[in-house]
Amino acid sequence: MLKQFLDYSFKIKDLGQLHYFLGIEATRSPNGINLCQRKYTLDILKENGFLEAKPAKTPFTTGQRLNTTNGKPLANSEQYRRLVGKLLYLTNTRPDISYVVQQLSQFVDRPSDIHLMAAHRVLRFLKGSPGRGLFYAAKSPVRLQGFSDSDWGTWNSLISWKTKKQATVSRSSSEAEYRALATTTCEIQWLSYLLKDLQVHTNEPTNLYCDNKSAVAIGENHVFHERTKHIDIDCHVVRLKVQEGLIKLLAIPSSKQLADIFTKGLSKPLFDDCQLKLGMQDLHAPPYGGGVMKHSKVDHEA
Repeated sequence: MLKQFLDYSFKIKDLGQLHYFLGIEATRSPNGINLCQRKYTLDILKENGFLEAKPAKTPFTTGQRLNTTNGKPLANSEQYRRLVGKLLYLTNTRPDISYVVQQLSQFVDRPSDIHLMAAHRVLRFLKGSPGRGLFYAAKSPVRLQGFSDSDWGTWNSLISWKTKKQATVSRSSSEAEYRALATTTCEIQWLSYLLKDLQVHTNEPTNLYCDNKSAVAIGENHVFHERTKHIDIDCHVVRLKVQEGLIKLLAIPSSKQLADIFTKGLSKPLFDDCQLKLGMQDLHAPPYGGGVMKHSKVDHEA
């Protein structure tokens, strides 16, 4: 019915079920659909000579900080820029590398050998699971859930995620977390409009989880004057949307904060736990070394 309507309106050509589009591979099953970029990933590994490399357990070293003073500037930075550009496109189906790629992209103007080494670690991590991608279950409740986190001082189907620097300097961790909540709230508002356009209606507010209780308290009620007087007015969209019933703020322990994978380099146990809950799977993994990764949540802001 939808195809007929689109054909009537725009004169489209039906190419059948999606299998491969712009480097993204789609595999269907009765349980749902898997989206990955295995061939694209293998091409990146081949181009950079990492097809036979020893796999890394995580894409980023725990606690590592990259800056402009790290290492010696590369004599030829074109290779670095080309690699980071390809990794950015790969994050379409690999949210588990979003944080490190965001970090690497900050140094494309003047990369150093340390930055290149960090990029090569991402390649070694991808070597261990080139076919991993996002899984969207055929039967899952239509309900949005959000996770918001901010690295102060530095579900069933995942549909939206972002890792970025905040545009302004925050005076406290509460302000930094609250600004992240505001951005996530705007994303949830946009997603709710999109669902309505698709004739999908949800009657319950979207649960928005945050591991900073002060930020949750600010969003629910305008308190803590000393902590909020420097926060821009537009950030208080959080409190407005709480009052309107669009979102429901919920505190969550840091140990269960899924958005941590988008804000910092994690140890392998924490990384594996977060990655598991992103709803990713590797259809090409051997029976003893991978398989389906179930349960995910939707949306976040870092």
